[in-house]
Amino acid sequence: MAHRFRVTVTKEYLSFAAAHFITLAGHQCESLHGHNYRIGVTVEGDLDPECAFVVDFGVLKRILAPHVKAVDHRVLLPRHNPKLELSEEGDRLNVRYLGEARFVFPRSNCVLLPIANTTAELLAEYFAERVREDLTREGAARLDTLELEVEESPGQSGFCRLGFRS
Repeated sequence: MAHRFRVTVTKEYLSFAAAHFITLAGHQCESLHGHNYRIGVTVEGDLDPECAFVVDFGVLKRILAPHVKAVDHRVLLPRHNPKLELSEEGDRLNVRYLGEARFVFPRSNCVLLPIANTTAELLAEYFAERVREDLTREGAARLDTLELEVEESPGQSGFCRLGFRS
């Protein structure tokens, strides 16, 4: 039986504070609120024959850091939510929910994400896809899978698991 290997990186400094809200079933929208999110990533694959590791921990931390920094102390907004209309007016970002004015934010405080809702699961998918792209660009050819966790509070996380090979 072949051995399978995996490594995980989950550090306190791979965390970010951000505000968000999600749209719920029917005609419900959460109030704006914030979390102190934490990111964790696990990769599985074959061992590097020379170094005897799946991937260098330092590489994972270096790849994760700019993605975390890009959303830290921002309002996370989903660009692909059919219940929301986002429009820029000067340096302001207006958010309408089902046609009604809901929020106005300074544009510089917002991150528009290519997702349908800012749930922990879709945030995990968003980050996982970017980390997979970065690892692939760096030549991580021995990796099979990546699982990314977005913890929005202790004991409450969303996960996304992606493959590397087709």
